[in-house]
Amino acid sequence: MTAARRRVRRTTDRYQWEKDRALLPEDERRRAGAAERDTGLAREELEFSTEFGSAPAGVELARRFGVPEGTRMLRRTYRTRARGENAPLSLVISWLVYDMAAANPALLTPENEPWPGGTPHQLSTIGIEIDRVVDEVTVRLPLPEEARTLDVPGGVPVLVLRKTSIDTAGRVVEIAECVLPGDRAEIVSTTRLQPWPKRNR
Repeated sequence: MTAARRRVRRTTDRYQWEKDRALLPEDERRRAGAAERDTGLAREELEFSTEFGSAPAGVELARRFGVPEGTRMLRRTYRTRARGENAPLSLVISWLVYDMAAANPALLTPENEPWPGGTPHQLSTIGIEIDRVVDEVTVRLPLPEEARTLDVPGGVPVLVLRKTSIDTAGRVVEIAECVLPGDRAEIVSTTRLQPWPKRNR
């Protein structure tokens, strides 16, 4: 019998959790990150692979960031897998404006990954505080390369989550696309509602 594959449970309250952790000392930030939170695994049970590069912003990416087409972008590719498994948990591509990230040269090299505190802490080192995050989720069949990399069975769709991070000045500061295998991932969205004002009785 084939062992059950590791599942990913991604919740929207992770963003406040990540933002709060950005203020903690480095030794505390190193203990666990978003991948550990999403999988329930310890850091030593995970393997991380990261590639960095740069590319000019195309029409759609430039529109989303509100920058001129052709603006130099930092492209970061992340693959995280549970030890003993042959496929990553997800495929993630993250985009930052290159000149913005270059204010801290440490953000430009994959050797510093996984970064303690993740993107919220990285951005804090260049004076940026994330105000809100917008998640857009779609479902589609995987591209052939995605199916091979994620080891997705035939006919199983993928979840595609596009995350847009907006800072306190209203700027888009990161766009990330996360592709998750539909047979072993779930996305949980929690919306906190403001209480009604108390009425005089």
